[in-house]
Amino acid sequence: MSKYRKGNIVKATVTGIENYGVFVSFDEYYTGLIHISEISNNFVKDITDYVNIGDVISVKILDIDDEEGHLKLSIKDIDYKKIKKIKRHKIKETPLGFNTLEYHLPIWIEHYLEKIENKKNN
Repeated sequence: MSKYRKGNIVKATVTGIENYGVFVSFDEYYTGLIHISEISNNFVKDITDYVNIGDVISVKILDIDDEEGHLKLSIKDIDYKKIKKIKRHKIKETPLGFNTLEYHLPIWIEHYLEKIENKKNN
C-alpha cells in the first residue's frame, strides 16, 4: 500500500518541464506529472510562469499508480508555492573538528580496499 493517498497535499521537487506539463519527484520510488490542464484554471501560455526546475512545491494527488510509482497531480486551487520556513539551529563545532575524519579516513579506505580484494578472490 502506498504512503500517498488521493486528495492529500504533499511536497514535491520539480525535475522537468515540457509543453504538456511538469514532472516532479517525491522520493526514490515515486514521480509525478502535473498536466498543463492541472496548473491553473486560466490559460497557461508558459509553464515557467508558474514553476521552475528545482522548485519545491505543494501538489495535490489526483490519482496513484503504485505499480509504476507514478502520481497524477494538480496545483490548481491550492497555494502551491507557500513553503514553511525551516527553523535553523546553529551548528555546534566539536573540539576535535576534522581530526576525527583525518584519523578514520585511512582506516576506512583500507577496509574498503580489503572488501574489494575479497570480492575479487571469491
